[in-house]
Amino acid sequence: MTAITLHGIRKAYALGPTVLHGIEMDIRPQEFVVIVGPSGCGKSTLLRLIAGLEDCDAGDIIIGGQRANDLAPQDRDIAMIFQNYALYPHMTVRENIAFGLELRRVPKAKRNARAEEVADLLQLGPYLDRKPAALSGGQRQRVAMGRAMARETSVFLMDEPLSNLDNALRTELRTEIKDLHRQLGATIIYVTHDQTEALSLADRIAVLKDGHLQQFDTPDAIYDRPANRFVAGFLGHPAMNFLPAARVMGPAAAVDAVAGLRPEALTLHTDQPQGPAVQGRVVLVETTGAGLILHVDTDLGRMVAVTPRISRPTHGMALWIGLDPGHALLFDASGARIDHPR
Repeated sequence: MTAITLHGIRKAYALGPTVLHGIEMDIRPQEFVVIVGPSGCGKSTLLRLIAGLEDCDAGDIIIGGQRANDLAPQDRDIAMIFQNYALYPHMTVRENIAFGLELRRVPKAKRNARAEEVADLLQLGPYLDRKPAALSGGQRQRVAMGRAMARETSVFLMDEPLSNLDNALRTELRTEIKDLHRQLGATIIYVTHDQTEALSLADRIAVLKDGHLQQFDTPDAIYDRPANRFVAGFLGHPAMNFLPAARVMGPAAAVDAVAGLRPEALTLHTDQPQGPAVQGRVVLVETTGAGLILHVDTDLGRMVAVTPRISRPTHGMALWIGLDPGHALLFDASGARIDHPR
């Protein structure tokens, strides 16, 4: 069981901007941490620093109680899984999984036994003698995961491992990765730009923006109590609606404050309801299967609401959107969340 502490991590490249600005994180043993943020926010760079593939300009990386800044990647007891499978096409599944053990001069019988053990765990047993060209994308990613798992390390770093897969395979492997985490009891740090992966996989989520850590907390806390407007708008699909606070909270709300309401918190009405509401016209209806996503033009701009499919609104329909102050989040002019009585 290995804890990882990042203290004051800074990174900049020559003639370029600073990529990471004093990152502080304490990752507990056996925790599944997901680092999420838009492209260019520094999440993959942070993972590479932990792995030792790059050097940080300032700060300390503590792995298992030991300062790791000066340790070579092979001495950090870490396994890394990349977006690119990086499998050897001339090797079988068995040989690919066991390759790292071969480099460490593990006896052939022992590394083959370990490869078979890992393959069974990943449902790759029937494919041990196949080469990567004969595998599906999902199976290739499992082989890449198996190669990392064969080392029996206590820390796994995963850099967008599912981004090359279609949606069905992503969903399937997401479930398998979570199950593997429970079975292995390892510490996992997982980088993604996909908020669904972040919310479904993580024990805690680290949200980055422009190299700054915005919030590091549980999925529920980040969704329900985002630290600022950026986090509120980034996590959640469809994205949060932002409206003038006075239209939701009443005239007593600060003039420059903004209220955030998630699409599922809005209510739809054919007649004007009691309480705060805005009138609009449906301009787009998206079917998700179980429900509908409505895009509605109002005098406050375009708003998005989620509703059960049974309601059957249509393009061009006029309706009222109820704005419940009890479900609103308030943000000040700087973007920071303001606590307010419910």
